Amino acid sequence: MPFESNQVLFEAGGYRAIELVSCDIPIIQTFFENNPEYFLASEGCPPAINQAKEEFDSELPEGWAFTSKRAIGFVDSSKELAAFATFVSDLFVDGVWHIGLFILSTDKHGQAVARYLYQDLENWFKASGAKWLRLGVIAGNVRAERFWERNGYHEARRRHGIMMRNATHTVRVMIKPIGEAGLSEYLSLVSRDRPDTP
Repeated sequence: MPFESNQVLFEAGGYRAIELVSCDIPIIQTFFENNPEYFLASEGCPPAINQAKEEFDSELPEGWAFTSKRAIGFVDSSKELAAFATFVSDLFVDGVWHIGLFILSTDKHGQAVARYLYQDLENWFKASGAKWLRLGVIAGNVRAERFWERNGYHEARRRHGIMMRNATHTVRVMIKPIGEAGLSEYLSLVSRDRPDTP
């Protein structure tokens, strides 16, 4: 049975959040292919045949400090993958956790599933040591922009000309403080996300 040996990180409503590992790549690839909307919007094409492997093998830019890069799957009672997320802990400085992907299966859209899965994920991040959460959202992807804004994220800056396979975008770098320190302290620590930084 899939996911029988995966570490359970936390419970999220009727879902289990489990750590995904390299042997799960074929299941993740099928999930991507069955739910291509994110890739169509961000990369201008369906997921590549090796998309899941690329997500696991991709490395952060040289010189970027971090503690770990991990993947989480949200599994329902039938052991089907309902959502997929990636994150990097302690990016640039201790306490900054960056969300790379957060993809919900299409059949769960419009049911508030993303909201409560995300809230449990955020709670787990905070309990695990996160002080600020960081992510990038494509400017013009209104559904995603609204979701993150409703969940308390604030734009720190914009990065232009970001190439993503077959598409080029402007990306909004968004931050959410979840500890005692606020956005100003974050920007004092992470200079690359200041609005006036080239």
